[in-house]
Amino acid sequence: MSAVLLKAILAYLLGGLVGSLLIRRVTGGVDIRTLGSGNAGATNAMRILGRKVAVLVLLIDLAKGWIATGYLAPWGIPGIAQTPGGQEWSVPVCGLAVMLGHVYPVWYGFRGGKGFATLIGAVLGISVLQLVHMLLVWLVVVILTGYVGLASIVSAAGLAVAVAVGHQAPRTPLVTFAVLSTLLMAFTHRSNIQRMLAGTESRAKKLWLLGWRRGAP
Repeated sequence: MSAVLLKAILAYLLGGLVGSLLIRRVTGGVDIRTLGSGNAGATNAMRILGRKVAVLVLLIDLAKGWIATGYLAPWGIPGIAQTPGGQEWSVPVCGLAVMLGHVYPVWYGFRGGKGFATLIGAVLGISVLQLVHMLLVWLVVVILTGYVGLASIVSAAGLAVAVAVGHQAPRTPLVTFAVLSTLLMAFTHRSNIQRMLAGTESRAKKLWLLGWRRGAP
């Protein structure tokens, strides 16, 4: 087994440790996948269980992305030789694997969250500067539209553009990671896209610019 494949498996299993499901004992055994939007992420946790629990869920889901790209990807596994070019691809492979583990967790019946918090953690493990750019795009989109799901997709696309025009190496593996992450965000937020098109998607009233000025419906 190659080092990259082994790391991918470990990153996937790590991603499957979904924050909201890990802390079910603390929250009285509530499975938030059966409530609210049915999503296992921090946004639905805040709706169902409150801000404190949501922050804990967010930190767990962020941490595993950060561990996957910041620590697992560069890890030199004893006794397993690194294939030529393998180290360059370890970061994108581990980043994508940890997100897929979050979205399709083997520990929880392959029903997880949408993966944005884990993407943020993965980007943190790659480049703090790219993360800052990504979060600024997210904030601008939320302020202008009020749609958190749209902001997640657009900020991931913004990451792809920033990596493509930037000088961070290795460029091809990182661009591949950013593009595939954007596609994954679009896929996991497909229900949000459908509701936006139908005009039924809820908005982040406290961040939406029109919500400040007029009082969001």
